[in-house]
Amino acid sequence: MRAVLRRKDFRRLFAGVVTAMVGETALLLVLAIWVKDLTGSNSLAGLTIFAVVAPALAAPVLGWVVDRFRRKPFLVATLVATVVALTPLLLVRGREDVWIIYVIGVLYGTSMILVSSALNALIKTILPEQLLAEGNAALQTVRQGLRLVGPLGGAALYTLFGERELVVFVMACLALGALTLSTLAVSEPRPEPAVLNWLGEAVAGVRHLVGERSLRRTTIGLTIAVGVVGITETAVFAYVDEGLHRPAAFVSVLVCAQGVGGVGGGLIAAGFVRRLGEIGATAVGVIAFGVGFAGLTYPQLALAFVSAFVVGAGIPLAIVGFNTLMQRVTDSAMLGRVAAAAEAVISLPQALSIAAGAALVAVIDFRLLFAGMAIVMMIAAAYLWAGRHLSPASAPSPASASASPASAPASPASASAGGSAPVPPPVVLAPTPPPPTSGHADPVPTAPATRPISVHPPGSTKTVTNRDS
Repeated sequence: MRAVLRRKDFRRLFAGVVTAMVGETALLLVLAIWVKDLTGSNSLAGLTIFAVVAPALAAPVLGWVVDRFRRKPFLVATLVATVVALTPLLLVRGREDVWIIYVIGVLYGTSMILVSSALNALIKTILPEQLLAEGNAALQTVRQGLRLVGPLGGAALYTLFGERELVVFVMACLALGALTLSTLAVSEPRPEPAVLNWLGEAVAGVRHLVGERSLRRTTIGLTIAVGVVGITETAVFAYVDEGLHRPAAFVSVLVCAQGVGGVGGGLIAAGFVRRLGEIGATAVGVIAFGVGFAGLTYPQLALAFVSAFVVGAGIPLAIVGFNTLMQRVTDSAMLGRVAAAAEAVISLPQALSIAAGAALVAVIDFRLLFAGMAIVMMIAAAYLWAGRHLSPASAPSPASASASPASAPASPASASAGGSAPVPPPVVLAPTPPPPTSGHADPVPTAPATRPISVHPPGSTKTVTNRDS
């Protein structure tokens, strides 16, 4: 990770993105708390999270928008537009103004997808291929750390100073992040004009995601995993109540343990990608999910902390592996669409598993639920591990690439590339707002970033293919 941080261009990108992340993580939970305080309704508070997540349904179209512009100015403009979009929150006074929070939630969720997709593309433009994993790991480490302090810090500011002061703080963070990113020196080619109609261009990301062999296998494996991971959103409360005999608030303690594991996983993620390849590293992350869930089948306090730590460590491993693979095998011209497509493909089964968990926990013992999740995770991990030859390991010394000047062009492979989810697939031990990929959060993660498939005719765009394809 030190290698990538020695690059002036990445340090500037890192500073701007992290500053914006601070504001982003501070606001997400507070929007739901604010609605709860205004209405007294848990259901209406929950709808706030739904409003933020809902734009994922339009992710392929949003990705197409990202690919129509140069990524750095688009990223800066999106952050500035988000600052403007948040201003109506300053007008909220009572229950009758709750609709404003819902509208802002939808706009905020849209901004998170746009920022994540543009960031994924910008990282690949700046960094040579051998430093992609290092760059993704650096951002994931910070994101996982902010999961520890961001929501709690935002809630503390909300309680101590009030909602309007918090909104101003978030706007300031986003504006400062945009200002920092605007000083980034990067040479980006002009986006190629669209060849197909807007619908054909929008679904190009999905077609690339399922058409490129390594991406297809990784997406299927992660989809299997996140298809059950949402059950933890409800099952963890049964575990804490019926298993540990602790109050529901103790869930936040386990989430902190998960966050600590996430920071540790982020620090080692790049090394796993170099040694095992992107798919191998993703498989190890999913194995960590399975081991952690298996530990939760036996309610014991010390084991609970270990299990939460292990699950947390798996999140950045899976996200960094998936994001790095996506950036490496996807042409820069369509990376925004691919990243957004992955967000949509992975978010849907996760959302369905959250709904299923709410029903299953009422009729099935939480031990059986965690055991079932552990089994599914191991099946998904085995499927991923069997396909690791599609992204073979390579362990070049990153130091040689770190010394390149800030404005130097990246290697041919990386120059073509373009940042929660996915939102990776987010793995959470308690209800938490979705992270942005990459730059945007992860619920388990936040869900990992996505990679679109090209539908352009031959010669219209160049697609970087998998090494073994």
